[in-house]
Amino acid sequence: MEKLLGKIPQIRFPEFKETWEHKKLSDLLSESKLKNTDLKYDKDEVLSVSGELGIVNQIEHLGRSYAGESVHNYGVVETGDIVYTKSPLKANPFGIIKLNKGKAGIVSTLYAVYKVNHKNAFGAFIDYYFSLDANTNRYLRPLVRKGAKNTLQITNEEAISSEIFVPTIDEQKRIASFLTVLDKKITQLKQKKNLLEHYKKGVMQKIFTQELRFKDENGKEFPNWQKKTLGEIFSIFNGYAFASEDTVTEGILWVKIADVGIQEMRKENLSFLPYDYFEKHKKFILKKGDYVIALTRPILSGELKIAVIDDFFNNSLLNQRVGKIVSEHNTTFVYYMLQLSWLIKAIENNIAGTDPPNLSPKEIDFIKISIPQKKEQNKIANFLATIDDKINRTENQLQQTQEYKKGLLQKMFC
Repeated sequence: MEKLLGKIPQIRFPEFKETWEHKKLSDLLSESKLKNTDLKYDKDEVLSVSGELGIVNQIEHLGRSYAGESVHNYGVVETGDIVYTKSPLKANPFGIIKLNKGKAGIVSTLYAVYKVNHKNAFGAFIDYYFSLDANTNRYLRPLVRKGAKNTLQITNEEAISSEIFVPTIDEQKRIASFLTVLDKKITQLKQKKNLLEHYKKGVMQKIFTQELRFKDENGKEFPNWQKKTLGEIFSIFNGYAFASEDTVTEGILWVKIADVGIQEMRKENLSFLPYDYFEKHKKFILKKGDYVIALTRPILSGELKIAVIDDFFNNSLLNQRVGKIVSEHNTTFVYYMLQLSWLIKAIENNIAGTDPPNLSPKEIDFIKISIPQKKEQNKIANFLATIDDKINRTENQLQQTQEYKKGLLQKMFC
C-alpha cells in the first residue's frame, strides 16, 4: 500500500470530519518495565508472537516451551499490551507489532512490551494499523539496523520513536469496532469449514468401514461389498514428456506436479504450451471432472496429492509425472476412496525410491480394499461431493471476506 498524500483516509465513517494527526508512537505507547521477578508466571505461560495468529501461548502454538532455565527476567505481557517482536519474518523483515488479545503471560527479553496510552490511543486500532505488512515495514525500515546473521538491532525506545497518522480516539474505536465484527465473521467461517472437514472425515470412516450404508431407490439394501485390488479398481494414465523448453508465455495450460495439490488444483506459477499442441497431443488433453494424481512426491503430510480438474484447467495438457485416474467404477468414488488414511499409508509403504519418491501403478496394484457395486458408489460419491461443495462454498466466503477486510484496511489507514 502506498502512503497517502493527505491526512484523510480514502474511506471513513461519515460522522468523522477531523483530519488525522501525525503522532509519534511514543505518544500512543510507553515501554512496560514490568518483569516476572516474583515468578507469577511459569514456563507454561510463555507467549509467542505469530504474524497470522497474533500473541498466543507458546506451548499451544509450537507444541513446547522454548524458555530458558529461569523466566524471572521475562517481560510481563498483560491483556491489552502491545508487543514488538525483534525477529525477521518473510513478509516482515523488520519484525511485527501485535496486541495481546488473550490471557496475560510472559515473553523473553527479545520482545519489547508497551502499554497503551488510553487518553489518545486505542490498542485494537494500533493492532489493525500494523496488521498491514506495508504499514509495519514502512514504519520499522528506517529504525532497524541489520546485524550479523540478519539480527535486528533496535532499542525498545527507538521502536516507538517514529510517527504514524492517527485519528481521534473516538474514530479509532469506531474503526476497530467495525473491523472486529469482520474478524468475528472470519473466525466463524473458519470454524464452520473446520467442522465440515471434521464431519467429512468422520462420515467417510463410517462409510468405508460399512458402519453407514445407503439403500437403493426402493429402500432395499445394496449387495455386500466385494474385495478388489487397486489394479482391478482403477488404472493410471501417464501424461506426455513435454520439455520445459516447449513452454511459452501464452498457450494451453500444462498440468505439472506442482499444480496438483491435496484435493484441489493450484493456480500459482502456471506453465503454458503452444496452441498447436492441442491437435498434436489430443490423447493427453484433460477435461473438467477428470481426476489427476501426482506421481512424483505423491504424498504430503500424510495426504495424497490427488485433485479434480475444474473449469480453470479444462482442456489442459497432462505432464508425464502426473497421472489421470481411469476406471470403469465411479471415478469420484475412487477419488474419495484414495483419501482414506490407511490406504494412503499402504501406498506410501510401496512407493519406490526416496529421493524423490515416485509412484508406479504396478507397485500398488495388489493392495486390496472392499468396495460396493456401482449404484452404491454413485450414492456415496454424490453424498460426499455435497459435503465438499459446502466446504468449498465456505472457503470461498472466507476468502472473499478476508479480501474485503484487506481492501478496507488499505483504504481506512493513512
